[in-house]
Formats: sequence, structure tokens, C-alpha cells
Amino acid sequence: MIFEITNQVRVTDFKEGLKWYEALLSKKADFIPHDGFAEWEIIPGCWLQVAEGTQSEESGPLRLGVTDIIAERDRLVKELGIHEFEIYSREEVSAKWGTFTDPWGNRLGLFEYLDKKEENDRIKTILGV
Repeated sequence: MIFEITNQVRVTDFKEGLKWYEALLSKKADFIPHDGFAEWEIIPGCWLQVAEGTQSEESGPLRLGVTDIIAERDRLVKELGIHEFEIYSREEVSAKWGTFTDPWGNRLGLFEYLDKKEENDRIKTILGV
């Protein structure tokens, strides 16, 4: 079940990028889990991430929220032939994630909340229950 979306852009100067996106979105970041990374919830379930780094020529990654990243990765490997799809996590981040590419080179991925109560609360909010 897909229930949430994140999209990430990269900036070479995080402090300037943070200020620029705060001005663009007319609000402070909703979540800054560590240096060089900030998130805004644009609409319920749709997040924009700004990360320090060099922008590549490729798009993405566009990451979709799922309730079981391992099962979804296994499904994508079987059904779509996705090969390079490692799952990552960081102690200070409340989700695990993985990124892969489609046949045209677009970067996509999945993420799963580690805190299942938070995940269930997000689903309820997005679904309006």
C-alpha cells in the first residue's frame, strides 16, 4: 500500500538553500533531523526534502511511503526486475529507505517508518480517519 510521497532536491550551500526554500514555501522546515537536511510537508502526505549535495543530471529520487519496505522491494525485484535496491537507515532518521532506477534512468525509491504508531497516525491523517 502506497500512502505517502517524498521528493528531494539538492543544494551545494545548505544554509542558503534552507533560506531560499523557507522563502519559497513561506514557512520554516517542518523537520530537520540532522545537519544538511530539511523537510517540509507541502500537503498531507507530500514532502519536499532539501539536502546538501551536488545536484545530478538525473531526476529524483521520488520516494513512496510503504508499510513494509522489504516485502515491497522483493515484489519489485520479482515483478519488475529491479536489481540494485539496498535498504538504508541512520540512527537519527525515523525511517529506512532505498533507491532504485526505472528503465529510463529516473531515480525512485521507497521508505518505511520505523515507528509503526507514527506510521499508522500518518495513514489516518492522510486518509482523514
